[in-house]
Amino acid sequence: MDYPPTPTNTRAVRYVGVYVGIIAAIIAFGAGIFAGQSWYIKKNILNDAGQVDISNVININRSLNKSNSVDFNQFWEVWDTIKAKYVKQPVNDADIFYGAIQGMVYGLGDPYSVYFPPKAAGEFAKSLSGQFSGIGAEIGIKNEQLVIVAPLPESPADKAGVRAGDKILAIDKESTIGMDIDTAVQNIRGPATSTVVLMILRTGWDKPKDFSIHRATLNIPAVMMEIKPGNIAYLRVMQFNERTPAQFSKHIDEIKAKNVKGIVLDLRNNPGGYLDSAVDMASEWVKESPIVIERFSDGQENVHDTIGQHRLVDMKTVVLINGGSASASEIVAGALQDTKTAMLVGENSFGKGSVQDFETLPDGSALKITVAEWFTPNGNSINEKGIMPDVEVKVDYSTVQVGEDKVLEKALELLK
Repeated sequence: MDYPPTPTNTRAVRYVGVYVGIIAAIIAFGAGIFAGQSWYIKKNILNDAGQVDISNVININRSLNKSNSVDFNQFWEVWDTIKAKYVKQPVNDADIFYGAIQGMVYGLGDPYSVYFPPKAAGEFAKSLSGQFSGIGAEIGIKNEQLVIVAPLPESPADKAGVRAGDKILAIDKESTIGMDIDTAVQNIRGPATSTVVLMILRTGWDKPKDFSIHRATLNIPAVMMEIKPGNIAYLRVMQFNERTPAQFSKHIDEIKAKNVKGIVLDLRNNPGGYLDSAVDMASEWVKESPIVIERFSDGQENVHDTIGQHRLVDMKTVVLINGGSASASEIVAGALQDTKTAMLVGENSFGKGSVQDFETLPDGSALKITVAEWFTPNGNSINEKGIMPDVEVKVDYSTVQVGEDKVLEKALELLK
């Protein structure tokens, strides 16, 4: 998957009028655009076909780019110097245009806010759908260090021995010091069958080791199910994407038909995904409570109430979490823990408590930006500190035998 974990709201910006405001703000790096000038902007950024033309945007009247605190003349001075003096001419306007936007978003200092140029935006959308080419690992930043949030089961990263919490010190011998998530993702991704080498440092190791990983085209199911001894349904949630609700609903029908005695919901190494998918899932257990509360910068709140049929109310359930359980996984775990509809077993979760808005722009690029922090039904924030399990079961991967799963064993024991 090779992208940062995020509970994500998605929407497309379909109207030129909206895009006018966005693109003008981008070029101005936050400059104010007066309402009376909108007609001028719209007239000058569209080509004959009525589409946004980057070259027109770039050369729009620079007198509009004003700010009370920043001298944007410096931006244009650097732009003009690059155009005039850079050794490799001609300079591609689109490349430095997109690079400028990426730099602006990077300046927020938030690893989960990212601007994707058109090609990268397409790859990110594919990864959310469950189809992508890469090593199958979620990338995050913790304590200013690039880390593996979670390798997906049976992915190239998993088969190579990569584990949640591994620190990535270098990618193909390029140091990751100061590297943002988006750059790391682009460096790790590549054509199927090609190879990437990650220098990994794991807790307890004296020195790092190189992991050579063969990339692959992956199509990961969102939810998998099997019946364990004692007629216990084991549900492994791999991703929270657009396919998760339908797959999860199908498995619930199977559970009801087989009259199972309990459920193990495995959210370990699940990096998250769509916010709506998490709300849909948690709602099956929760009948009369909010699932998650979003709190915005202005203090306003968006309460996501329980929805749907609540088909698993009163079903004995144990949820498995670990350090690779992030964002949407933590939303589900937090809702079920607060409402006492399930017991959490495993290790402390990742601690990613913010929500991103994902906007697709008309040129195919996209902006993923943090717009809110989320809180559990009881008002608890898990950002950075994570969710503590009710029953802690630590795993030492250096001693784990093939086929051994002490966390799952504990869950089955509790359900019996």
